[in-house]
Amino acid sequence: MLKTPNRVLSFIPPMTQLNTPYPSTAYLTGFLRSRGIDAVQEDLALALVLKLISSEGLAQIRDVIATIAVHDRTALVHGFFEHFDLYAATIAPTIAFLQGRDSTVAHRICGRRFLPEGPRFDSLDVYVDPNDPDGGDPLAWAFGALGLQDRARHLATLYLNDIADVVRDAIDPRFEFVRYAESLAQAQPTFEPLAQALAAPRNLVDETLHALTLAALEKHQPNLVLLSVPFPGAVYAALRIAQSIKAHAPGIAIGLGGGFVNTELRELKEPRLFDYVDYVTLDSGEKPLLALLEHLDGRRSKQRLVRTFVRDAQTQAVRYINFMEADIPFEDWGTPTWDGLPLDRYLSLLDMLNPMHRLWSDGRWNKLTVAHGCYWKKCSFCDVTLDYISRYETASAATLVDRIEAIIAETGQTGFHFVDEAAPPKMLRALAEELLRRNVSISWWGNIRFEKSFTPELCQLLADSGCIAISGGLEVASDRLLKLMKKGVSVDQVARVTHGFTEAGILVHAYLMYGFPTQTVQDTVDALEYVRQLFEAGCIQSGFFHRFVCTVHSPVGQHPEEYGVTLQTLPDITFAKNDVGFSDPSGVDHSPLGEALNKALYNFMHGIAVDDDVRRWFSGRVPRTQVPRNFIARALAPR
Repeated sequence: MLKTPNRVLSFIPPMTQLNTPYPSTAYLTGFLRSRGIDAVQEDLALALVLKLISSEGLAQIRDVIATIAVHDRTALVHGFFEHFDLYAATIAPTIAFLQGRDSTVAHRICGRRFLPEGPRFDSLDVYVDPNDPDGGDPLAWAFGALGLQDRARHLATLYLNDIADVVRDAIDPRFEFVRYAESLAQAQPTFEPLAQALAAPRNLVDETLHALTLAALEKHQPNLVLLSVPFPGAVYAALRIAQSIKAHAPGIAIGLGGGFVNTELRELKEPRLFDYVDYVTLDSGEKPLLALLEHLDGRRSKQRLVRTFVRDAQTQAVRYINFMEADIPFEDWGTPTWDGLPLDRYLSLLDMLNPMHRLWSDGRWNKLTVAHGCYWKKCSFCDVTLDYISRYETASAATLVDRIEAIIAETGQTGFHFVDEAAPPKMLRALAEELLRRNVSISWWGNIRFEKSFTPELCQLLADSGCIAISGGLEVASDRLLKLMKKGVSVDQVARVTHGFTEAGILVHAYLMYGFPTQTVQDTVDALEYVRQLFEAGCIQSGFFHRFVCTVHSPVGQHPEEYGVTLQTLPDITFAKNDVGFSDPSGVDHSPLGEALNKALYNFMHGIAVDDDVRRWFSGRVPRTQVPRNFIARALAPR
């Protein structure tokens, strides 16, 4: 067992999620404690929002607005300033309601005379029943028979989003509850945009984060701080945290890691990043962290660090050090711990009408991984060359249920989100059987591949074990393109699998894609027809179309000639490298097609126009679908 005097403090930086902790620090803290290391964690994303969106924070926002000339204020900012007393009076009870501490406030919120309503509430105007000449109750159409609490949560979420918009208009144009200052980091070839932003004087958001950082340092007295940045929208704030630490306590070592680093900083050359952090680690953090702690404790030379970037003290150049040692097996990662995170203060929001997306923002879920990596790892659009996809490892069902029981005992909550790339059916079967054998009652959801192993019998077993929803990739909904992207499924197979889940009472969400190389307008129309029939047959209840993005780590990005496209030349890159543009000889303009696809999908999810010709959703002339109108019905027929 590693013995070290170091105390490790892991930060969740703004912004990730507000309804539940991002799991990276829980994993790292649990692992480090399993090795006898003093490890603690703080969620500064939640802390920042709760500080800003409070009575005290709103007063500070008002004071900033007071310094802005009236003619320079947006209408939204002016409205907030004029109705400040209403915001100040309602913010505390609204936050308490969203935290589940005061459910009775729902009555006043639903009365629509309690909360001040800004521009975000205008979105309710689009929720009208087209078959009701009087418009009816917009929330009744959008939410169906949802009750008082859900209606109130949606209205309260709109109210918070209005306040976030005020912060963006008056204080920080980059502010978001999720994608905070994302453009400063995402696929940025140079560090310069971040350097300029970090050199600017601190605004109110920065000052608030600065104070929270120093308070956490005072509380925990760490020797090593870990900044986990899963998304580009957490990078700016993470470096503001690091900047505060360097100014206040330069002796504290700072490590940077997480999904963004693992994906976009694999070819890091930018020495200025090391003005803020001391170490940048790649891929699963367990082994690099143990090596780093031994180095900081004087028991390992710098030359024996693992998957770690450092800046050379003499040359100031960035060096990548990877002393080859076996990784920590997934079975030995230990149990994640949420100890130290304020589980009763997270906000259960309801801002998306998409049923599956709602699970992301509504309710607090214990996040857990069934298996590391992806057992399929062939999809040509995916970053299959990266460790978090390519290195597939499992733990036994007994170990997983041990972890589940320990987490329930710690948190008192039985909801689990399995955050796998694609949970393997064999492991899910074993997990379900072990849960049922031990009589452990949980609710869970996760991501899968729609493969034939998910028989109706297995779907029912998963439902019996607590599965409430699954998501999976149908992607382009075209057998030709599914084969090209090596998805390993067909449309009729997806129909049978999703039907089995639905029959078992499990919500099914389909990830959908458009703009894949060589995709034609005909392919797009046909894809929408397949999706229409899947909704009509009750196979799927939720879905989302996103546009294909080529990344340098995917098979398309590495072998574009196999997909009929030409990559655009990237500039000289010293910082983030991920997205890469490409030229498709088909010449299709996918932007208007994407708008039509998502408009159609939104209506399908609400049962509208599911029987209509799909051409109605496209603004221009498109070809008639070549998909037989009874294709899905035939796929579902007994064989």
